[in-house]
Amino acid sequence: MNKKVVIIQNSKYLDFLSKLGIEGAHPGGINLTKEIFNRENINRTSHILDVGCGTGQTAAYLAHKYGAKVTGIDINPTMVEKAKRRMKKSHLSVNIIQGSVEKMPFPDHHFDFIVSESVLSFVNKPSALKEIYRVLKNGGRLIAIEQTITQSLKEKAVNEIKQFYGFPSLTKEEEWVALIKEAGFEEIRIEKSISIKSATNFNYSGEIEPDLYEILEKHYDLTFKYQEILGYRIYLCTKKI
Repeated sequence: MNKKVVIIQNSKYLDFLSKLGIEGAHPGGINLTKEIFNRENINRTSHILDVGCGTGQTAAYLAHKYGAKVTGIDINPTMVEKAKRRMKKSHLSVNIIQGSVEKMPFPDHHFDFIVSESVLSFVNKPSALKEIYRVLKNGGRLIAIEQTITQSLKEKAVNEIKQFYGFPSLTKEEEWVALIKEAGFEEIRIEKSISIKSATNFNYSGEIEPDLYEILEKHYDLTFKYQEILGYRIYLCTKKI
């Protein structure tokens, strides 16, 4: 039976990120990524998958820092091309492919680590998590930095956030845990951190077109408006051996 893959549509925010090639848009940015991976047991034999790799900033860092074998996958063709150019310019042998996290072209038990930086929030979570579990080796680790709401919102607020970002749903911590367990993970550790407003740091250069500037302003407006509710969590999940 063919799985239904959800293509993200009508997300002004993702369109904005793609057009500007913004790096470190996920909560905590590259500094949080470095901090997390410094605690992991990574070496040259590790095979790491960066889902929703964007321009390839994290994938490039992991390949350069640890000498690990790194693969990046992203559904956006613009991001894929930018990531490929980055690897070529940096002389890094990172494999970048276009594809969906909901239906990945990898065999079972293939990766030691999978990193998701604000990616699962934009897709069909059950499908994506099951695919991640499938391609992880036994004992492999999923490291997910994902948007997490701290309390329920009124329908008007939910619709405002979903419409702008393109989130299929807004997810609480306990809901994330339930989804992760449903995918097959048994060992889950959660780290709580600061709000998206203070954690996200966009890195871009040059002037911004007026329509894109409006999107940036809307993003800042929403993160300020809901700063006590729109947070994130770090989900550290291990596939049972």
